[in-house]
Amino acid sequence: MTAAGAIPWRVNKDRLEVLLIHRPRYDDWSWPKGKIDAGETVPECAVREVWEEIGLQAPLGIPLPPIHYHVASGLKVVYYWAVKVTNGTTLVPDGKEVDSVMWCAPEKAARLLSNPSDVVPLEYLRDAHDQGTLDTWPLLVLRHAKAKPRSSWSKAEGERPLAATGSRQAQAVGRLLQAWKPMRVVTSPWLRCVATVAPYAKASGAKVKLAEGLTEHKHQRSPKKTAAVIETLFDKQRAVVACTHRPALPTVLRQLATHMPAHLANLLPAREPYLSPGEVVVCHVACGGRKQVVAVEQFKPFDD
Repeated sequence: MTAAGAIPWRVNKDRLEVLLIHRPRYDDWSWPKGKIDAGETVPECAVREVWEEIGLQAPLGIPLPPIHYHVASGLKVVYYWAVKVTNGTTLVPDGKEVDSVMWCAPEKAARLLSNPSDVVPLEYLRDAHDQGTLDTWPLLVLRHAKAKPRSSWSKAEGERPLAATGSRQAQAVGRLLQAWKPMRVVTSPWLRCVATVAPYAKASGAKVKLAEGLTEHKHQRSPKKTAAVIETLFDKQRAVVACTHRPALPTVLRQLATHMPAHLANLLPAREPYLSPGEVVVCHVACGGRKQVVAVEQFKPFDD
């Protein structure tokens, strides 16, 4: 069984606080979480559960260690993320699954948690805060969804459209990207990339910027210009997704690797095809202008 959730956190009067939920059904203290629904990815599940249980709509932060424990139906795995809550945000427990919430210091939370394994992601979150790697913004790299085959396309390469499966993938990509809510989209102007990000841009109202440096042709002629586009994504320190093509991915990933320690760079895709159509790499960048990636994840949209 797979479930997902989050540990909401905030800094209040210079002190780290986390949010516990009380579940009347079990009379326990826990984190917002729930089982994955048919047709959704794990990040989507986490965002939905946090919204349903406490009325919080917030992007996922750094991934936290998953926990494993046995239930009647077998082994249960719960994936967790840190979720930053801005001061003044009103949280509304749903009243059914959750009847109350409590902000408290991590030390108090560790004592109150009913499931001892729930302490593991809490300790990771607290350590990240101490190291200055908890407060982050996401930089995402997306490979465009499945396009019509080159062999069946005789017009300009930049006009080659998505295949029917690619159009469905683009819808799924749109749902997946909501987990991080990037309000900036930087994309190759070629049709298959623009069509991949279009459902998300339309649903979210994100600003779309076209970047020639992310096209196959520009990359072939000048990989440095492709790398330069990726480098500029760090400048504004705000959530962003960049959509590009498979041939450009090695250059893109190498540029990202310059901003992270070796153990994280080793998590990046290292061989063809690097990413599947519609797949995304999520780099969590520490706030504060250091341009330092502190966590890396990789997800495919739901494949119907």
